[in-house]
Amino acid sequence: MSENNPKPLQDGELPDQDRPFFTAVLTPHRSLGPNGFLVLMCFFGGVSFIAGILFLRIGAWPVFGFFGLDIALLWFAFRMNYHSARTFEEVVVSRHEIAIRKVGPGKKYQEYRFNPFWVRLTVDRIEDEGVVKVTLLSRGEQVDLGNFLNPDDRTSFAGAMANALSVAKSGGV
Repeated sequence: MSENNPKPLQDGELPDQDRPFFTAVLTPHRSLGPNGFLVLMCFFGGVSFIAGILFLRIGAWPVFGFFGLDIALLWFAFRMNYHSARTFEEVVVSRHEIAIRKVGPGKKYQEYRFNPFWVRLTVDRIEDEGVVKVTLLSRGEQVDLGNFLNPDDRTSFAGAMANALSVAKSGGV
């Protein structure tokens, strides 16, 4: 004798229909890693130090300080760039909900929740550049996704998001 009763859910477990079937975490790309940053700073620091010593030897001692200021400003600019790279967007799609969480560099975040049946995905393309904007629209609310991505990654994400929406709207997983 077999029973058709579903197994009981464990703590924190969602029913199959409410489980997310698409999850994406979008992060900005930074081509210069920590080791590259160290090499860059050492190179510019060395060049500035040598040039500063030359100016110091000919009697133009204030220039030496300006070379140090240049290195400090370069370091500060890269630190700010790396700080802004902590931004990410998390997109989770289940049959009944689309949850979007945008996290900024200062731990600021925004959350959006949509019903997949009421959401429309718009993808703006430019012929030479590819996908330039991915937007979700629902009942007058608009959320741009992946603005910090390059066009190829944005194109790939737009395709995956379109597939996830069609699966959510069709009711199948």
